[in-house]
Amino acid sequence: MNHKTMNVTAADPLLKTLQARFLEHMHRHPGLAWAEVQARLEARPAAMRPLQEMESSGGEPDVIGREGNAGPVVFCDCSAESPSGRRSLCYDRQALDARKDNKPAHAAVERAAEMGVELLSEAQYRQLQQLGEFDTKTSSWVQTPDGVRALGGALFCDRRYGQVFTYHNGAQSYYAARGFRGLVRA
Repeated sequence: MNHKTMNVTAADPLLKTLQARFLEHMHRHPGLAWAEVQARLEARPAAMRPLQEMESSGGEPDVIGREGNAGPVVFCDCSAESPSGRRSLCYDRQALDARKDNKPAHAAVERAAEMGVELLSEAQYRQLQQLGEFDTKTSSWVQTPDGVRALGGALFCDRRYGQVFTYHNGAQSYYAARGFRGLVRA
């Protein structure tokens, strides 16, 4: 696997994993067939590397829909809790650099960019929660409006008491149970 794409041989195990998950959770993508998803992935091999990054860090990516009738297929981290390989991160590089002591290993926004995924917006996070119950014990950073970030804050979401909540915290904070979810279009 190089930094941009995966070759067909390297992608085969990932395709099998994605197919099995797709078939197991058909409620997440009504009206879509696996053959269509696979054809889109084969036509866009650059999408395989971010999907592999999502998978290897515990995200369990799955198709959550498509944009329009002929638009891209949308994959999102569908692990029950925030992906285990992407927790204990502050929000962004600015927050990481501002920490004087006990710096985490990474920042969510920077790590998402390295992986080639988008950090979910609050609206996307709420849409994901329509497909199941996610983050009932963890939380996930979400895209933060510039005005909030300029004041030193960042947003995160979780699901508690049958509701989806959006909270704020200092962007430099990090917790063992807070990570981020990614999104990829193929």
